[in-house]
Amino acid sequence: MQAADIMDAPIKKPASPLKTCPICGKPQSEATRPFCSSRCRDVDLNRWLKGSYVIPGRDDDLDDLE
Repeated sequence: MQAADIMDAPIKKPASPLKTCPICGKPQSEATRPFCSSRCRDVDLNRWLKGSYVIPGRDDDLDDLE
């Protein structure tokens, strides 16, 4: 193989590990990625709408320190 042939060859990416559904842990479906099914997608949406995914804030207000 010549140097020009090597440079023109497509680069093969390493196979990525199987990704799983963040809700149930089953393998992802291409149609509902990153979830395995529309059910898990709806469970995640419901959690967002109910406010389950909340980052707790600080109790003290930083404006009071000024």
